Amino acid sequence: GLVLGIYSSEKDEGAAQFTSAGDAFDRLVSGKLRELLSVCGPPLKKGKTRIFHGLHQDFPSVVVVGLGKKNAGVNDQENWNESKENIRAAIAVGCRQIQDLEIPCVEVDPCGDAQAAAEGAVLGLHEYNELKQKKKPVVTPQLHGSAESEAWQKGVLYAEGQNLARYLMEAPANYITPIKFAEQIEQKLRSFSNVKVHIRPESWIATQQMGAFLSVAKGSAEPPIFLEIHYLGGANTNDSPLVFVGKGVTFDSGGISLKPSSGMDAMRADMGGAATVCSAIVTAAALNLPLNIIGLAPLCENMPSGKANKPGDVVRAKNGKTIQVDNTDAEGRLLLADALCYAHNFNARAIVNAATLTGAMDVALGSAATGVFTNSSWLWSHLYEASILTGDRVWRMPLFEHYTKQVTDCPLADLSNIGKYSRAGGACTAAAFLKEFVTASHWAHLDIAGVMSNKDEVPYLRKGMAGRPTRTLVEFAARLSQDSHS
Repeated sequence: GLVLGIYSSEKDEGAAQFTSAGDAFDRLVSGKLRELLSVCGPPLKKGKTRIFHGLHQDFPSVVVVGLGKKNAGVNDQENWNESKENIRAAIAVGCRQIQDLEIPCVEVDPCGDAQAAAEGAVLGLHEYNELKQKKKPVVTPQLHGSAESEAWQKGVLYAEGQNLARYLMEAPANYITPIKFAEQIEQKLRSFSNVKVHIRPESWIATQQMGAFLSVAKGSAEPPIFLEIHYLGGANTNDSPLVFVGKGVTFDSGGISLKPSSGMDAMRADMGGAATVCSAIVTAAALNLPLNIIGLAPLCENMPSGKANKPGDVVRAKNGKTIQVDNTDAEGRLLLADALCYAHNFNARAIVNAATLTGAMDVALGSAATGVFTNSSWLWSHLYEASILTGDRVWRMPLFEHYTKQVTDCPLADLSNIGKYSRAGGACTAAAFLKEFVTASHWAHLDIAGVMSNKDEVPYLRKGMAGRPTRTLVEFAARLSQDSHS
């Protein structure tokens, strides 16, 4: 199969304009493609397709898909590069049509941006069907022509990184337990000589005095794991690393503060923070990015057993601060508190944590963007610029003292794990809580609860766990590595 893009005309009634690959193919078939398009209905709108059969012996089926306006560029209202998003969405639709025709291989028009085209193809075709006997036919996308093979390959790696996060998040919690999560990541990194993976057991966690993390883990029969990854891609292995921290709750029942049963199955993806940061490091290693990255993922389940945290219990974090656990379903911040303390051991250039932390984040932004809370404008601008390119957007949220007071005004301990006004500003009080465990001057907390899954909002992702914002984290790391070079 072949997928070709076509631009909408600037004026509504003008003839549509082919990409250069489309033009070349049209010449190959003596103008038949243009002819057929002109007689079979109105010009193709963005994301709409037409399929033609028998035009050329090498490509029994050709899908032409609308790319929207040429040179759309960066849209300041939307905070993304519209041209790239249009290409991702269009190519995904085209590739899925080839899949529906059960054609095993598809060549993809680079549409002037082979990286975006590759991302659209590889993300658009991904589906979790590991456990089904009946699977969709596998389709292998490849670049049509050879001009942009390097950019295409980069796009494939970016998309495969996000697909790894989607796979980990989608898999049932009995398949991805803390130890199995760690083993999957270790296996992915096994072939890289400049990566070390440490799978730390419960005894190590105890020696580190991570009392907050252990208090969550003790409710489950599954032992906790602290996953630590060192990717040494920098010219000097002693250069300050970028430290990624990810919340790794492989299943979250809410503990004693039990969640409602409706939709609880989705809490198999409550390790989305760990999945996205670990997948970003796998991608950075595959891209051979010239910087050092450390990944930290506290992994456990949050379950309501006789050993579980009880509301009102007080636990002690690694830095000595005491925490009153007023709601056992605000457990992610307990894991992260200890992991963030540990992150300060590495003289980091920046610490970035990601977590499906609060339902309040979903209420605030829905699935449009990841909420970012940061104490560093430098860090914010790098994340923001990266997100414009990837189309996986970020939005800055406040870290006001106003919210800190709501978690530090606590009857029994230094901190409460929920804000004293309960639901008000829940994503912001959670971020304020984490800030109490950070002394680094460049830190960002990404609350990814709203972007955890996809219904139909991102057209190039199928329904299911989204693996967002893995590509933004990779692009951010790539920008940071260029920074250190210059």
